[in-house]
Amino acid sequence: MAVRPYMDVHVRSAVADGLILRGVYVVTAQQDNRRTLADPKLLDRATELGRALFTHDRDLLIEATRRQRNGRFFAGVIYAHQEEVATSQCIEDLELISKVYEAEDTYL
Repeated sequence: MAVRPYMDVHVRSAVADGLILRGVYVVTAQQDNRRTLADPKLLDRATELGRALFTHDRDLLIEATRRQRNGRFFAGVIYAHQEEVATSQCIEDLELISKVYEAEDTYL
């Protein structure tokens, strides 16, 4: 199964819109009515849906590291620094990840 992204609430809508135009099926926290979930719960929700969480939030990297160290499964986190990566680059990178990689590739 392909890597399917779940967009954190802080990700610009243009990223999701650009991916949709390129044929990548994304779900946003807004669409999923999960705007106010704390980071651990948001990661749980993405995992429940079988999706890797795309975020600009460094705190989610801390949560993902904690889960890895504790052997707790999650579907993956894809991180990009909000101020250092252009919207177009996020779209291109996420499209590549979604179309080339399989979900099983992320469980390293």
